Amino acid sequence: MVPAESAPRLRVELVWSPVAGDVRHQWLDLAAGCTLGQALSGCETLAGVDLAGFRIGIWGRVRPLDTPLRERDRIELYRPLTVDPKEARRQRYRATGRRIVSRHRPKAGAI
Repeated sequence: MVPAESAPRLRVELVWSPVAGDVRHQWLDLAAGCTLGQALSGCETLAGVDLAGFRIGIWGRVRPLDTPLRERDRIELYRPLTVDPKEARRQRYRATGRRIVSRHRPKAGAI
């Protein structure tokens, strides 16, 4: 049997934003073979956080809680949207009066 201190470990990053403008970051040291759900349930930082309101993913992709973690994974908790993205664009346009144009593609007819 392998002693506990020499058992394989993995280090993952946890990122979440409880409210707009507040981004939190923490590194977790976990046992090898740990799943996403086990990592979140064992995290004392998230003890008072209701995870039911969040979607959970790894590196920008929503994943189920039984997903095994790998070294240097980035666990992300996604809050639900408070404003529809299309409506947010309309509000920004009303406030500034300018169109938001992508720099990667010219407007039609412009050469």
